Amino acid sequence: MTSTTTTDRPQRSRLNRLIRELWFQVVLAAALGIAVGILAPGLGEALKPLNDWFIALVKMIVIPVVFCVVTTGIASMDNLRKAGRIGVKAIGYFLVLSFVSMLIGLVIANVFQPGSGLSVDPASLNADDVPETETEHATLTGFVSSLIPSSLLGAITGDAILSALMVSIIFGVALNMAGEDGAPLTRGIKALSDVVFRIVGWVMRLAPLGTFGALATVVATYGADSLKQLGYLIILFTATCILYVLVVLGAIMRACRLSLFGLMRFLKTELLVALSTCSSEAVLPQLVRKLEILGIGRPVVGIVIPSGFSFNLDGSAVYLTMASLFLAQAMGIDLSWQQQLIMVGVMMLTSKGTAGIAGGAFIVLASTVTAVGHVPLAALSLIVGIDRILNEGRVFINVLGNAVATIVIGKWEKDIDMDRARTILSSGTMPPQPVESTELDTAKINTTKADMAK
Repeated sequence: MTSTTTTDRPQRSRLNRLIRELWFQVVLAAALGIAVGILAPGLGEALKPLNDWFIALVKMIVIPVVFCVVTTGIASMDNLRKAGRIGVKAIGYFLVLSFVSMLIGLVIANVFQPGSGLSVDPASLNADDVPETETEHATLTGFVSSLIPSSLLGAITGDAILSALMVSIIFGVALNMAGEDGAPLTRGIKALSDVVFRIVGWVMRLAPLGTFGALATVVATYGADSLKQLGYLIILFTATCILYVLVVLGAIMRACRLSLFGLMRFLKTELLVALSTCSSEAVLPQLVRKLEILGIGRPVVGIVIPSGFSFNLDGSAVYLTMASLFLAQAMGIDLSWQQQLIMVGVMMLTSKGTAGIAGGAFIVLASTVTAVGHVPLAALSLIVGIDRILNEGRVFINVLGNAVATIVIGKWEKDIDMDRARTILSSGTMPPQPVESTELDTAKINTTKADMAK
C-alpha cells in the first residue's frame, strides 16, 4: 500500500509540473480552440476578442522592452563603435537571408507550379475582396517618415517599433557619452527594465487564452472552405517552410556549432504562441529575455531583435515570391526569369517599407503587384481567404530566424557565452537564474544552498 502511494505521488508530481508549464497550457488551449472552431463555429467566431486582447496587452509592453534593452545595452558599452558594427553586420545578414529566402520561394513555385491549371478569368475577380489597407503602396519616403517620431517621448509611448528603436539608440548613445553624469539615469532604466520584464511574465501567462481565441476563430472562419479551394498552395508553402527551417536555418546553426532543435525546444513556448496567434510582436519581449538568458550580450540582443523583427522576415520573403508566382500562374501569365528577378528586386525594397506594419507581407505583395504590373491587383482576392493560414508559417520562420540571427551576430561579435548556450540548448530548459543576477540575489542563492546542504 505504501509502495502504491509512493508510485502515485511522483506521477501526480510530474503531471502537476506539466500542467504548470506554459508551453503545455498553450498546446492544450490550441487543441481546445480547434475543437470549438469545428464543433461550434458560431462560438468560435465570438471568441476572437480573446486573441485581440492578448495581442493588445503584448503590444502595450513591446515598446518599453525595446527602449530598456536597447538603451541600457548601448549605454553600458565600452566602445560605441561596437553598436555601429553590430548594426552593420545585422543589416548585411538580413539582406543576404532575405534574398536567399525569396530565391527559394521562386524556385519552389517554378518547379511545382501551384497555380497552374486554375485558369482564372480576370473578369470574374472582384477587387472589393481585397481590403483597402492592403492596397496601400509602400514607399521609401514613407519608410523614412516612419523612423522619425513626432516627439522624443512620443516614440517611447507610441506603438511604432522603428521610431522607438531609433530613439532608443540615440538615447543610449547620449547616455554613454554623458559618462558619470548619465550613470544615475542608466541605473534607473535598468531598474525599470526589471519591472517591465516582470510585467512581461504576467502578460505571457495569458498566452493560452489568446491561443484558444485565435485558433477557435480561424478554424470557424476560414477552416474547411479555404483548405478545399487552395489546399495545394497551403501544403506546398508549409512544406517549403519546413524545408527552410531544416536546411537553411539548420546549416547556419551547425556552422555556429549549436543545435537547431535544442533552440526550438528552448523557445517552444514563444514559437507556439507565435504560431497560434500569428503575431511576431506577441513574443518579442519574451524572446529578448530568453536570448539574454541563453548567454548573448544585451547590446547584441537589443539591436538585432527589434531591427530583425522589422527587416529580417525570412518567412514573409518565401511567401512573397511563392504567392506572386501562384497568382501569375492562376491567371495564365507566363513570367520570364528577367521579370521574376525584377520582381524580387522590387520586393527587397518594398518589404523594408512596411516594417512593423500588421499584415506587412500582404501589403508588400499588393505593392509589388502594383509596381511591376505583372498581374491585376484584383488577383489578390484569390488568396485573401487563406492569408491568415499562410501567415502561421511566415511568423514561425520570422521568430525562429531572428533568434538564429541573434546567435550568429553574437558569435560574430564574440559576445555570446558558447558553453552556457550549449548547456541550455542540450537540456532545452531555462536555468533558474537570468544572466544578470544582482549580488544580493547571488548571496541569497548561496545561503539557500548552504542551508539545504545542512
